[in-house]
Amino acid sequence: MKKILRYLTMLTVVILFAVSCTKEDTTYDQTLLTGKWQSGTLFYKYLADGTGGTWDTSDNVTEAEAQAFTWTLVKDLLTQIHVLEIGGSVPKIYTVTELTATSLKYHDAFGVSFSFTKVGK
Repeated sequence: MKKILRYLTMLTVVILFAVSCTKEDTTYDQTLLTGKWQSGTLFYKYLADGTGGTWDTSDNVTEAEAQAFTWTLVKDLLTQIHVLEIGGSVPKIYTVTELTATSLKYHDAFGVSFSFTKVGK
């Protein structure tokens, strides 16, 4: 009986440590996301109405020719639904790790990280 009690006590302690080590949900202020962001020659523009556009100047694409997308930011998950010119859409989901008035960092499910600096409204 003492053995069973000892095992139950150890199991309880392990469970308490496991629960206390779970990641807390991080929430970001989505109003900080609105504006124009740059990483090298890649640009993203997030509008307050949940739409936006992306373009890469190395491909000789301007803001006026940007690929349209819609976006949502729920807690730390940034979802972009890119609208294709030929029809259809492509969803992209990122985990935001930093969002300030001047800095945006996130990564995708494959571990690829992205870092942007705000360059305009």
